[in-house]
This record gives sequence, structure tokens and C-alpha cells, in this order.
Amino acid sequence: MSLVKRTAPRFAWFTLSGLLALSFFVAIAFGSVDLSIVDVVRALTGQPLEGYGAAIVHSIRLPRALLAASVGAILAISGAYLQGLFRNPLADPSLIGVTAGASVGASVAIVFGAGGLGFVSGLSLVSLGAFGGGLLAVWLVYKVSSSINGTSVATMLLMGIAVSALAASLTGLMDYFADNEMLRRLSLWRMGGLDGANYWRAGIAAAVLLVMLLSMGGFSHALNTLLLGESQARHLGVDVERLKTRLIILVAGGVGVSVAMAGSIAFVGLVVPHMVRLWVGPDHRLLLPLSALGGASLLLLADTFARVVIAPTELPVGLVTAILGAPFFISLLKSRRDLQ
Repeated sequence: MSLVKRTAPRFAWFTLSGLLALSFFVAIAFGSVDLSIVDVVRALTGQPLEGYGAAIVHSIRLPRALLAASVGAILAISGAYLQGLFRNPLADPSLIGVTAGASVGASVAIVFGAGGLGFVSGLSLVSLGAFGGGLLAVWLVYKVSSSINGTSVATMLLMGIAVSALAASLTGLMDYFADNEMLRRLSLWRMGGLDGANYWRAGIAAAVLLVMLLSMGGFSHALNTLLLGESQARHLGVDVERLKTRLIILVAGGVGVSVAMAGSIAFVGLVVPHMVRLWVGPDHRLLLPLSALGGASLLLLADTFARVVIAPTELPVGLVTAILGAPFFISLLKSRRDLQ
């Protein structure tokens, strides 16, 4: 048994790192125009290619792959943080209302912001509206759930449900006032997509991901201690209230940026941390970085599938993550139940 415990983390690191490299390569090689292995390597190393191969790689597929990997990793890390904070393996970023709030912000931008066609500093008004709406929703949830006695996790969950319900009614109201073109834009945004990827968006997502990666070392020990319970964590020297505040702010910012860059993408923040936890256990020193690798790989593969399954038309990647993730997650839970 001790041998298994020693080798399992190494095997997980090797497997998920290899999967990420393979997923990134596949995302660049396949699409409406397939490229050979040699062409991809030559393009990535700056060597000249015949035809439009180099332009396809550098102008379209490389920034899209970078954005997909960054957003997938951010969502998976956010899910792992919230599952650790709430001590619930079924927690995901939607529980604190950030996704629902972002939907309201994007809907308002599309309906009242000239169709969301304006740009500010390289970002569309839809992206800015989504980011602002997500942060506003999280601020409201946190404000109501906090008091002089601290932050109540139960109140935060209930408030997240209330904010999500309110956001659903507001987005429905936007749908009612929208015309046919706006309705299509609203629907496509809520399904999630990476078709607007560019190096500017990929850079913003990568910067947020870097912040989250650097935060892992400080949060891992505290989250491991929090697994014992809040009172026990306080006795062991963890500032639980400060931990809650910092995690909620970090997750809100990360998910807000992800939703602003790629729309609403379901299931990554729930499935990936849960799967990794079943594989390597609840130790956040392993769970957090491995979730980042798994989330990046999952979204890269899902986006590649979305681009090639009915090429040259592409499916919204949020639909693909749900369609592929839900059955696998159900089978995983069923097999776990049968083993008990």
C-alpha cells in the first residue's frame, strides 16, 4: 500500500502533464484544415511553411489553444478551491453566483450596448459587462453572508442560490426585450465559445492563471487543515475568515475573467477537481496543480472536438464540455458507489 501511495502522485503528474502536451499539440494540428506533425513543429519553431499553414497556426490556433488551456486551468483551480473551502466535492464556481452574474452583465451589454460590438482596450463590451456582472454578484453574496461574527458558509451558499435565481429572471427579462439577432448572440454566449480568441485575451487569462498558480503554495496547507473543520483549523493557527475572504476574491476574479473571455463553460470546475481527488486523494498540495493540468487538457480536447466534429462549422465548447463530461461523471459516481 505504501508503494502505491508513493508512485500514484508521480504517475498522476506524468499522465496529466503528457495529456496536456498532447492536447495542446492536437488543438493546433486539427481543425477545418488539418496540419501534419511536421507542419505544426515547423510552425511552432518559426520555420517557413508552404501555403497558409503558418498563418493558421500563429493567427488562429495558437492563441485559441493558449486561451483554452488558461481558461480550463482557471476553472478547475477555482472549483478545487471552492470544494476545499465548502468541504463539499460537489461545489463549483456557480455556487457563489459569479457565472449567473456574468450572464446578466453580458446580456445587458448585448441588449443595451449596441449589440456588444464596441471595444475597450481590445475587449468587447460583452466581456467587460460579464466581468463586471460576475464581480457584482459575488460582492452581493459576500456582503450578505458576512457579519461581525464572521462569514457563514451556509448563508453564502443560500445567497448564491438566491442571486442565481435573480440573475436568471433578469436574463429572461433581457431575452424578452431582445430582437432576433440579439437573442442569437445571447444564446451563443451562454453556450460558451473560444472563437474570439486572440493573443490579448490569452495574455489576460494567462496572467490570471499565473496569479492562481502562485497562490497554491499559500493556500494548500490551510485548506488541508480546514478539512478537519473550522474550529479545529482555528485552533491550529489558520485565520479562517481571512482564508475565506481571499479565496472568494481570487475565485471571483478568476472565474469572472474566464467567463468574460470565453463565455459560460459548464462542468470543468466541478468534474476535474472531483476526478483528481478520487485519483490522488484530498491533499491540496497535489489536488490544486493536478486539477490545473486536467482542466487545461479537458478544455483543449473539448474545443478541438467542437471544431472538427462538424467542420467547418464549430459547436459551442460549453455544450461539448457538458455533453462529454456529464455521462463520464455519472459513470464515475456509479462505479464509486458500486465499490462501497
